[in-house]
Amino acid sequence: MKYNRYLPVLIPLLIWLGTQVFLAYPTMIYVVIVVSVLLIFFALWQFARASSVDKAWWNFLILPALLVLSVIVYSSLQTAGWFVQFLFFLNLVICYLFFRFSYYYLLNPLSYKISSIENLSLYGNFLIFFFIAASLFGFQLFLNAPAWLSTLAVALFSALIVYQVFWANKIKIRGNLFFLLVLVLILAELAWAISFLPLDNNIAGFTLAIFYYMMIGLVRMELVSGLSKDKLRFYLGFGFTSIVIILLTARWF
Repeated sequence: MKYNRYLPVLIPLLIWLGTQVFLAYPTMIYVVIVVSVLLIFFALWQFARASSVDKAWWNFLILPALLVLSVIVYSSLQTAGWFVQFLFFLNLVICYLFFRFSYYYLLNPLSYKISSIENLSLYGNFLIFFFIAASLFGFQLFLNAPAWLSTLAVALFSALIVYQVFWANKIKIRGNLFFLLVLVLILAELAWAISFLPLDNNIAGFTLAIFYYMMIGLVRMELVSGLSKDKLRFYLGFGFTSIVIILLTARWF
C-alpha cells in the first residue's frame, strides 16, 4: 500500500511515545510492550504482504520485538533519568534503521544496500543480549529470582537471537541446527556459572554478552565464508582480553 513508505518513520516514533507513557506511568509496562510489538508486527506484515521477495514476516519480527522488550525491561532497573531517555532514543534509532532496511529489502530491492540487515543484526543483537542478560541478573540480585529460571530464560532468548543471526546471514537452520543448539547450551551454562559470582548485574550481563559476541562471530564466520586464522585470533583475543579487563576492573561484592 502507498503508506508503507511512511511506516519506517511512523512506527519507531509511536514506539518512542509508548516508552514515554511507560516512563510517566510505570504500571503500564505490559500494555506498552504489547502495543509496541503489535505495531512492529503490523508494519512488517504490511511489508511482507506487499513484497515479492520474502513473505516470512516472522523472521523480521524477532530483532525489533526483542529490542523493544529488552530496552523497556532493562530501563525499569535504571535510576538515572537521562540514561533511560538515552536507551529509549537508542531504541528509536535502531528500530528506524531496521524498518528502513526491511522496507528497502522487501519493497525496493534496488535501493537496498547489501549486508545492511546482516550488520545491524550482528550489533543490534549484541545490545539485545546485554540488555536481556543484565536484566535477568538484576532480577536475581534485586528480586531474588532463582538462578535456574534466569538460565532457562537465557537459553530461550539465546535461541531466538542466534536463529535471527543465522537467518539474517542466510545460514540454513536445518543444516546447521547443531551449531545453534551448542551455542545455546554453552551460553546457558555460562549464565548459570556467572550467576553465582559476586558481580553487579551490568558487569555480569556484559561479561556474558562478550562471550556471546565472541562465539556468534566465530560460528558466523565459519558458516558464511570459512574461519581464517586471523579471524580466529581476533575474536578470541578481543573476547578474552575484554573479559579479563572487565573482571579486573569490576567492583566485586
